[in-house]
Amino acid sequence: MAYWLFKSEPDVFGWDDLVARGDRGEEWDGVRNYQARNNMRAMKKGDLGLFYHSNQGKEAVGICEVIAEIHPDSTTDDPRWECVDVKAVKPLPRFVSLEQAKAEPRLKDMALVNNTRLSVQPVTEGEWAVVMELAGL
Repeated sequence: MAYWLFKSEPDVFGWDDLVARGDRGEEWDGVRNYQARNNMRAMKKGDLGLFYHSNQGKEAVGICEVIAEIHPDSTTDDPRWECVDVKAVKPLPRFVSLEQAKAEPRLKDMALVNNTRLSVQPVTEGEWAVVMELAGL
């Protein structure tokens, strides 16, 4: 299993929106960055991700699961853009903020800390464990 971080603006599509989709989940569409798209190409069904509220909050708020591997993004006819589908698994008992991640020495190499603009990022197993610890899991 691999781990990821999915960023979304909560006023556009937030954690509560993903939860409301239930088991059918949601297409992680609209990504127009090659590195983020390539990260999605590496995902496998069953991989877990942190759902991160960007812009407002700037914090990881929940855990989601990849439920469909890479496929064409339904929001465009451009074949370059693909996406995965994700569903909500559970909220984090304690949200983990960007400030907390930056202050945690064990997360100094995390993509979130060093490349805050990338919307879909890999998370190492060690980083995942630290974030889970900070979140109270």
